[in-house]
Amino acid sequence: MDYPLLDIFFTTMWIFLWIMWFFLLFRVFGDLFHDDSVSGWGKAGWSVFLLVLPFLGVFVYLIARGNDMGRREAQRTAEAEQELRAYLRQTASETAAPSSHVDELARLADLRNRGDVTEDEYQRAKAKVLA
Repeated sequence: MDYPLLDIFFTTMWIFLWIMWFFLLFRVFGDLFHDDSVSGWGKAGWSVFLLVLPFLGVFVYLIARGNDMGRREAQRTAEAEQELRAYLRQTASETAAPSSHVDELARLADLRNRGDVTEDEYQRAKAKVLA
């Protein structure tokens, strides 16, 4: 085996750089196709530019539109978080609300048995549920 240590280092470095290059290329394509402010023709033009001249295309894209890439990503993340919170609130309210009078009476009886409410409070709450 005649493969010096320095050659192993350079080979590893080139592989790492190629992997970084593909990550960058996919990030640019992802940003391009997630951006609603770019028209279909604009996306097609950028795609052709990125496919025909990939190195130059990526660098021009980063110079022209790179400043807003982080802002767009943060906006998408904030929107996803808001949707998640709304879903969790909706799900929590659906599971917290009793589905029938029977469930409410069972909850009241459980509170009375644990001593959290007095007998008088239990009777008043029971009358409200049954009314």
